[in-house]
Amino acid sequence: MVYELGWNWNDFKQLAQGSLAAHLLECGCQLTGGYFMHPGDEYRDISFEKLLDLSLPYAVISYEGEVFVAKTVGSGGILNYNTCAEQLLYEVGDPSAYITPDVVVDFQDVYFKSLSEDIVSCKGAKPSETALPDRLLQLVPLEYGWKAWGEISYGGRGCLKRAEAAEFLVRSWMDETYPGTKDCLSSYIIGYNSLKIGIADIHNLSEKQTLDIRLRMDGLFKQKEHAVHFSEEFMALYTNGPAGGGGICTGQKKEIILQKELVERQNVYWKTAMSQTKTTNQCSQNPICQDFNQIHSPREHSHTFDIPKDNSFDEINSSALTSAAPSGKRIPLYEVAHSRAGDKGNDLNFSIIPHFPRDIDRLKMVITPNWVKNIVSHLLDTSCFPSPEAIEHRNTLLDQVNIELYEAKGINSLNVVVRNILDGGVNCSRRIDRHGKTLSDLVLCQEIMLPE
Repeated sequence: MVYELGWNWNDFKQLAQGSLAAHLLECGCQLTGGYFMHPGDEYRDISFEKLLDLSLPYAVISYEGEVFVAKTVGSGGILNYNTCAEQLLYEVGDPSAYITPDVVVDFQDVYFKSLSEDIVSCKGAKPSETALPDRLLQLVPLEYGWKAWGEISYGGRGCLKRAEAAEFLVRSWMDETYPGTKDCLSSYIIGYNSLKIGIADIHNLSEKQTLDIRLRMDGLFKQKEHAVHFSEEFMALYTNGPAGGGGICTGQKKEIILQKELVERQNVYWKTAMSQTKTTNQCSQNPICQDFNQIHSPREHSHTFDIPKDNSFDEINSSALTSAAPSGKRIPLYEVAHSRAGDKGNDLNFSIIPHFPRDIDRLKMVITPNWVKNIVSHLLDTSCFPSPEAIEHRNTLLDQVNIELYEAKGINSLNVVVRNILDGGVNCSRRIDRHGKTLSDLVLCQEIMLPE
């Protein structure tokens, strides 16, 4: 954009809007309906077929910093206020200070207006009070021990109790040979509590609900021999464990993490280069390529993008609902809002985007740090069947979890950041969902009561 539009590196207003465009495009089809469709949810229920021909989004940016995001005319998926709102808050942390190498952006007042089924206007990004970061992020790969894992299935009457016995045996066998290594293990039941939110007490499940379960155990060890030994002990469940276990699989691998370091800006040297591939006949016949060629040739600061003049298409200048959610009764959060979750290192980030924008004031009275902390606390459990000692350890870890709530006023939404909750982050986490992406819909299933 700087090259094509003739911006300068201190044109922070334009750089902020340009960074907004880049951030919206970053996850490709997640802006145009991918990762948004939710069967059974009246606000996100689009047909399966509409996901067959998703268009990659593209952006049109003017010299002044006007931004429009668009998809191919007549393509599937959906591009609107809600898909843009989810992507806006995706993994940004504090929306008033989203740090990029070029500019620190303030997204608090960003808002969206649908101009057609395929075009959305994006406004409101501005440079933060500190427009340029003094330090830049460097990721340094470091060896971080050895990961090992094992899975086994149990079925029929009492299968949960047999899974509990299997976990007890493997932990005990490990501790006999290598004392202390049982504390390196985490376990869960796939299909019941593997995501750690939604079931507070696995013992309350009825027998009818538990005729088919799969136990998984993950370990992160300092030494390779510990990881190898875990695989051997887990395999021993075939001969030395409870009855009826099957489908065992095990594995181990060396673990690498990316350690964050901050580098002073003046110590970072960079350069840019540009090359152009030869235009093919296929590209010249592609309407998207033609659109881009018409929109901007180098150093021309006007565009011929066909912006609809008729403001009657106002389907999502506001959100999907035209009336507020009911108050004074318990309802699942998904009847009030939608969400997307992501990660940054050991931190979880999820949005709360109300279907009816003015519900935000009542939501802020319900979505509190204590409410969030109570929901995520079970993420810290390392056993399907925690002992009193394990519960005490979980509570100790919970003291290190910090909750930050931010408001994005332009889209009447909340962004929630949970620090130190992802078991060390995606590279070393022992959980089945290392990124925490499934947690958005698990949070939406929580029941709330909105005040009057």
